[in-house]
Amino acid sequence: MRGIKIVTIGGGSSYTPELVEGFIRRYEELPVRELWLVDVPAGEKKLQTVGALAKRMVEKAGVPIDIHLTLDRRKALKDADFVTTQIRVGQLDARILDEKIPLKYGVIGQETNGPGGLFKGLRTIPVIMDICKDMEELCPDAWLINFTNPAGMVTEAVLRYTNRRKVIGLCNVPIGMRMGVATILGVDQSRVSITFAGLNHMVYGTGVYLDGENVTAQVIDKLCDEQSGITMQNILDLGWDKDFIKALGILPCPYHRYYYQTKTMLEHELEEAQKGGTRAEVVKQVEAELFALYEDPDLAIKPPQLEKRGGAYYSEAACDLIHSIYNDKRDIQPVNVRNNGAIASIPDDSAVEVNCVITKEGPIPMAVGDLPVAVRGLVQQIKSFERVAAEAAVTGDYHLALLAMTINPLVPSDAIAKQLLDDMLEAHKEHLPQFFKPVT
Repeated sequence: MRGIKIVTIGGGSSYTPELVEGFIRRYEELPVRELWLVDVPAGEKKLQTVGALAKRMVEKAGVPIDIHLTLDRRKALKDADFVTTQIRVGQLDARILDEKIPLKYGVIGQETNGPGGLFKGLRTIPVIMDICKDMEELCPDAWLINFTNPAGMVTEAVLRYTNRRKVIGLCNVPIGMRMGVATILGVDQSRVSITFAGLNHMVYGTGVYLDGENVTAQVIDKLCDEQSGITMQNILDLGWDKDFIKALGILPCPYHRYYYQTKTMLEHELEEAQKGGTRAEVVKQVEAELFALYEDPDLAIKPPQLEKRGGAYYSEAACDLIHSIYNDKRDIQPVNVRNNGAIASIPDDSAVEVNCVITKEGPIPMAVGDLPVAVRGLVQQIKSFERVAAEAAVTGDYHLALLAMTINPLVPSDAIAKQLLDDMLEAHKEHLPQFFKPVT
């Protein structure tokens, strides 16, 4: 048996040990024979460090997974079965700019929401499109499992502007929400299921079940009584107003704080930026500490400190997804896929984040009907933003980028949108060649 070939683009990421751990634990049912870790020259040192740790982990576990490290993406992609992407174009320095520049204009600076999310998409989508082109030639039957942010916008772009249909966007937010609910209820998470519906970082839990029994109202009550119970390392937990949550009647995700608690979140960001730096600067420090650990030749496991990163459990989600596709598990997982009528008020050809039955043919979205009227408009506004932003990323059209910036609900006016756009285009010029085409 040939076994499975998996390629991880962005293999020098600090998250890679979690991915390797996941493949080791599932080896009996998911026989990964080759894992190729790919990165760019700027990430070569990290790739070598993470790759050496991955090899030690595999050796310690006694599983026959061959780890390959390369800067040659095309060489790695040949005959792959699954391709995972976890890239950060411009690395953490670009994220720092995404978070700092908006603050100058009194706008939230966040990696995947508002202006920062727009610019991460503008930098990332062209690179993902190139990866898709290579996959069409070198591994046309492979699944692309993307957990590069903004995952919803990236999935939207791939579905709309490439021929690749075997694409799934992945996020750790639903996992965190399920774990948070299990903690609130004081039960093992295996007993909890949640109906997820919405978009990436704009997903709601429209129904919560314990052993199959609907306990949504009970969880909403407990959310009101406690700080929140559903948190992420990278997002301030302000708790929720009791009356608001009861009125909403469904579970928001941590990212909804940027939309429902905008003023307080902005004040916190401004305070943090003055005091100790933006979240990206904190992450840079956490990452430096992680890589110092990874360099220890005696370390042969995923260190627990990795969970300090806001994206902890991304890789766990990726391993579960690949495992379920390969084994035709037909279990239910929340992923980003083509809507196909799952959410009534979103176009069928757009990417949504919903529960899907995971089969060997890929995810089958589970219909949820329409979203509650109270949240429908916000979700549709973000989808409009993603659609326009994806087109801007592909075409390099300045006016589309301005439109995307202006219609984002976190940007207060067209005038500020234009100032922000011009400032951020200049700051990220190196990674936005589509907007700076030479005049012929």
